[in-house]
Amino acid sequence: MYNLYDMIFKRKSFRRFDDFLSLSIEELQKIEQRLNKLLPLLADVKIRYRIVKREETTCKRGEYCLLVYSDQKENHLLNVGYILEQLDLWMASQNIGVCWYGMGKSDKLKHDGLDYVIMLAFGKGRPEEFRKDYTKAKRKELEIIWVGQHIPNVTNVVRYAPSACNSQPWRVVFENQCIRIFRSTEVRSIFPTEKLLLYNRIDMGIFLCFMEIALRHEQYEFKRLLCEEQSSNEKQIEIAQYIID
Repeated sequence: MYNLYDMIFKRKSFRRFDDFLSLSIEELQKIEQRLNKLLPLLADVKIRYRIVKREETTCKRGEYCLLVYSDQKENHLLNVGYILEQLDLWMASQNIGVCWYGMGKSDKLKHDGLDYVIMLAFGKGRPEEFRKDYTKAKRKELEIIWVGQHIPNVTNVVRYAPSACNSQPWRVVFENQCIRIFRSTEVRSIFPTEKLLLYNRIDMGIFLCFMEIALRHEQYEFKRLLCEEQSSNEKQIEIAQYIID
């Protein structure tokens, strides 16, 4: 996880895949091996994976789909986002394109007693298809998502995390050596409210992954505290705190 910083600037969400390219058996084996090396956000939440041909799902993109199954414990969606974003970034380093495919379905909604959560569509990409200038990605202005002191090579980097329909639900307050991370409840999307909530919780896990990669790249020591998410009508719901040493 610690050497994925440069991939933040290379990865992008693939909308089109070249049908003339195909992943080799060796590349699929490397992906399987990588799955065993991904670091969880929550060690006590079980998670399992299945790699299937795209045609075994309702997905319309990529050559294969990674189906993800999880316990339904507190913060399990944060855990899914945090883990899978490590894979997303690693795949960019292997010139494998990825698309988070929230609306895709599989005919197998249970696996090893765990519930289906989401899938990643993926396939071989050409090096030139990956992002060349990350600053051209459409993201909210810094003053919208970050309040307080800026952290060089962190503040402006983490806002490029991917999110469902580019909804970017994260909001950050940094004061007194504490980075407080919130999920905004006021984002707009084409998704129904219930679906948006599910995807935005996954998005927050993706954002925590970006935050930790960036902080470690800048050699910050920190302690992470996850918050218990309460049902609330608040505009922002606190997700996590990072205490900077």
